[in-house]
Amino acid sequence: MTKSISLFLSTIVFAISAGAQVTMPGAKLTLIDSSFSFTEGPATDEAGNIFFTDQPNDDIWQYDTDGKLSLFMQGAKRSNGMYFDAKGNLISCADENDELIAIDKHKKITVLVNNYKGHILNGPNDVWVNRLTGGIYITDPYYQRNYWSRTKPDAALGGEKLYFLPPGKKELILADSTVVKPNGITGTADGNYLYVADMGVGKTFRYHINADGLLSNKTLFANEASDGMTIDAKGNIYLTGKGVNIYNSAGEKIEHIDVPENWTANVCFGGRDKNILFITASKSVYIIEMQVKGIE
Repeated sequence: MTKSISLFLSTIVFAISAGAQVTMPGAKLTLIDSSFSFTEGPATDEAGNIFFTDQPNDDIWQYDTDGKLSLFMQGAKRSNGMYFDAKGNLISCADENDELIAIDKHKKITVLVNNYKGHILNGPNDVWVNRLTGGIYITDPYYQRNYWSRTKPDAALGGEKLYFLPPGKKELILADSTVVKPNGITGTADGNYLYVADMGVGKTFRYHINADGLLSNKTLFANEASDGMTIDAKGNIYLTGKGVNIYNSAGEKIEHIDVPENWTANVCFGGRDKNILFITASKSVYIIEMQVKGIE
């Protein structure tokens, strides 16, 4: 290969890489507040308001489209990961009693499920709702909580698994028994694909969602796991842990957002135009303006 051709190809690669940027050029990470104990579970309603948990304090907070931060709810069964369904209910993994719950606009709590075949769950952690069908997917890793009386998982579960709750049903279906410690989860707007991080193997996988809601064709997506994750309208996947790593739909890392905290737990899009990336990280919450929009 001649030097001129090599230089030409390098220029093309650079141009593609530069064009892949999804944060707004010149945008800076903005701290909203750092007075929490541990922030998690951001979820966006139809209007673009963002709700997130301060899990150790059992609170749910709201960051509205005007940039106002306010306490939404105290006593939410130790909610962790959350996601809004098509009816506007806030679906939450509540590990106080290891339940999946729905919180309506009046803050009424309904328990959707609290066991798998009669066995107590490990601790529902993160959730994604297929708004086209109403099907719900939850990850169920075991992380010891200081408010539990038990000190180990129910051995009858056979490990830490990924579950599916079909629309209108009250019994979970085992969606993947091969995961080791599933955590972050998200899916595509068309309901065709599900992404799940496995902290036990340090990888993120993509599944095809079948017409009946069950999963098939599990494939490796990224060689890193994620505490929480989201997806934008272009199909880019946002993985969290040490800051935010952004991958395109082909599994290629295209950008990194550095977050000045020990751990970045979760992320979602919000705002009136759904172009504000909202980041929960340890004691803090941050925002940054994006060139792309979320699908929430």
